[in-house]
Amino acid sequence: MIVAEVLAPRQTRSAVWWLYQVTLVLCGSALIALFAQISFYLPFTPVPITGQTFGVLLIGALLGRWRGALTVIAYLSEGIIGLPVFAGAACSAACLFGPTGGYLVGFVPAAFLVGMFAEHGWDKHVILTALTMLIGSGVILAAGVAWLSVFVGHENALAMGLYPFLIGDVLKIAAAAVVFPSLRRLV
Repeated sequence: MIVAEVLAPRQTRSAVWWLYQVTLVLCGSALIALFAQISFYLPFTPVPITGQTFGVLLIGALLGRWRGALTVIAYLSEGIIGLPVFAGAACSAACLFGPTGGYLVGFVPAAFLVGMFAEHGWDKHVILTALTMLIGSGVILAAGVAWLSVFVGHENALAMGLYPFLIGDVLKIAAAAVVFPSLRRLV
């Protein structure tokens, strides 16, 4: 059982239960937006290094597959309609169609997969949590690099959109692998 389920109101489908679900999604999208503001740009790539991916993986693990994916869709929708939620307080549909759009779109399946693994208890153990986060990060990077390659070519996409992010992703995975099993025991 994921953290969101442990804390959920007992009477499902009640008004309180629905309010809880909506609150989780909105707070989750706000958390991703907050992590997105932790960003900096490298001079050789249009892709910023952000805390966004950690926020997406965190949301997937905490909320589960459906709520996690829905939270990311809400986050993307907020950016599309003009709220400054993307990295560097950017917003607009153009962000989805620009060089970094693949990463943003990749957040949805990544949150879904991480949430699915968490629902099956993969967030209980350090190694399984690390593997879950590795899979989620891999999905984001694969989608991002594939889309970036449309703009800069495949070889350049790897140099600009994959290699600079590997060390940061390893650190995020390590942090999650330590935090989630401990959080799970606490809850």
